[in-house]
Parts: sequence; C-alpha cells; structure tokens
Amino acid sequence: MSLRTPPPTARGPVEIAERQSPAVLPPRLRPGDRVRFVSPASPPSREGVERGVELLTGWGLRVEVADHVFDQVGYLAGSDEDRLADVNAALRDPGVRAVFATRGGKGAYRIAGDLDFDAARRDPKPLVGFSDITHLHLALWRHCRLAGMHGPFVNWYDEYTGPDAAEALRRSLTTTDPVTVHADPDVPTAKVSTEGTATGFLLGGNLTAICTEVGADLPSLDGAILFVEDQKGTGLGQVDRQLTQLLRSGALDGVRGVTVGQFPGFEQDTVHGWTILDVLRDRLGRLGVPILGGIPAGHAKRLDLPTLPLGTEASIDTSAGTLTIEAGVR
Repeated sequence: MSLRTPPPTARGPVEIAERQSPAVLPPRLRPGDRVRFVSPASPPSREGVERGVELLTGWGLRVEVADHVFDQVGYLAGSDEDRLADVNAALRDPGVRAVFATRGGKGAYRIAGDLDFDAARRDPKPLVGFSDITHLHLALWRHCRLAGMHGPFVNWYDEYTGPDAAEALRRSLTTTDPVTVHADPDVPTAKVSTEGTATGFLLGGNLTAICTEVGADLPSLDGAILFVEDQKGTGLGQVDRQLTQLLRSGALDGVRGVTVGQFPGFEQDTVHGWTILDVLRDRLGRLGVPILGGIPAGHAKRLDLPTLPLGTEASIDTSAGTLTIEAGVR
C-alpha cells in the first residue's frame, strides 16, 4: 500500500502551533518592580494618568511613563511610529516587568502586526488593557502564546472603576490565584445564557477588534472559550454583521463555549421587536455551545470591573453563573 500525502489544510504552521503549545505566563509583579505606561491607541488625560501612577505606586511598583503617552495626532496618541516605538521599548527593556495601556479608542490595530514578538517571547511580561488593546492581545497570543490581562486602563478615574476594580487588577498581577467572575443578572446579556459547561483557553475581548483581525492577527479559536463585549456604534446591525463575519469566515470553528460581557448603549435599541439580546442569541446560538452572559466586563461604568486573564484555561458553568480562569502570571 502506498503512502499518500494528506491534502493541505487552510491552517498554516502558526495556527497549528497555537493549538498545541501552552500559554506563556509572565512572572507575577512584586514590590519594587518597574512597570511602564504606554498609549498604543488614543491619548489619555494627564489627570487620569497621574491618578494611575499614584495607584500603582501605592502597590510598591516603580511607574514609568513612556515618551509619547500624551502625544496627539488627530484621534491617535501620536504617530504610528512613536506609539509602536514606546510599546516595543517596553517589551525590550528587561527591567520593565509589565506594560499598561493608558487608554483604548483607536489606533492599536495600526501597529499590532509590528510588535517586537521576539522580545515578547524572550522576556514575557503582561500587557494590561481592553477595548482597542484587544488587537495587541490577539497579536501577542497568535505569535507568542503570551497571556495578557483584559483589565482597566491606567487613565484612572475612581468614580468609573473604583477600589474593587483596583484590587481585582492588583490581585491578577501579583498572585497566582485563579480568577472567578460571577455573572450579574442585572447585566442585560445575562439573558443570553444557554445551559451547559465548557472548558478551554479564554480569548477575545472587544468584538469590533476581533472582527478587524480576521485575515490579519486573529489566532485560531479552536479549543477556546470566546469572550466578547462591545459598545454601541451603528446599532444592532453592527453586531449582526460582525458575528456573521466571524461565523462565515470559519473563525469560530472549534470554539467550546462563549462568555458575553457588557454591550452598553444598546439598551433602548429595538428594531421590529428585536433587541441586542435577540441578535446575540441568534448569531451565537448557531455555535451549539454553552453561553454564559452577564459577565460584568467591558465598557460600561463599573466600580467592580473585573480583570480577566487572557490565554489561560477557563471554565464556564451556566448553572452556577461562573467564569473561572487560571492565573495569567506565574
């Protein structure tokens, strides 16, 4: 019997490696560690960053603010070259033990593919941020399998995030304890939940960012628990189009479960009887996997905003209403 070469598949060696290799966990933060604030997307306020410096200094960390954090070119925090240079300088500096994004907004998608992935592999350190920073999380996972943190920005306002959010962020970076987040029945997406349990590596974040990375730095989601959140842009059709794009492209093939965060701004949107909940149920329901809604993470004002490790093993239990995630540091 002759041996036959198997036909080529659509997935290349990077995607295959993603499924086989474990998450790379950076060391946890300790008092005295240097950390750096960068602005990969839109510019922050000086007041918010000053408060962020004060907060992290209170944890015993030595905070540095990158050269171009407050630059502004239109809606961007400076030129693409300068924003990228700040992020890469932080990745390359062996004394910097964590990188904090000051803000999301727009622009991280412009530089995601040009990160110094060799430096990130050589000296892994956590990147903290959400929203537009999802682009960087996805790129670092695809190329380096590096765990990150979907957490609050250090453009800090206590009335927006609060002491509980600060403590959740601190614990996620300084301890190796698992993170358990309870679904909040008052978060509208709690009504999207479907029965079941699932386990896989947690990946995702901002839905708009995830869709933007299709064909670019979106990694394989085979074996993942997908996390999605967003805020209102053009309306219900926005979310419909985005989820349909992910379904039709095959990007969601192999997803084991879905956890849904906040979708603020859609509360009053109704089109011929449909709401954001109907759109989410209709599109995500086609995956035939357990769905846990009501996770209090995302863009809505939340004093107890959780920090979610990205890339480590996670489990959802819709009966208990829990998302449990292994630590993103070692």
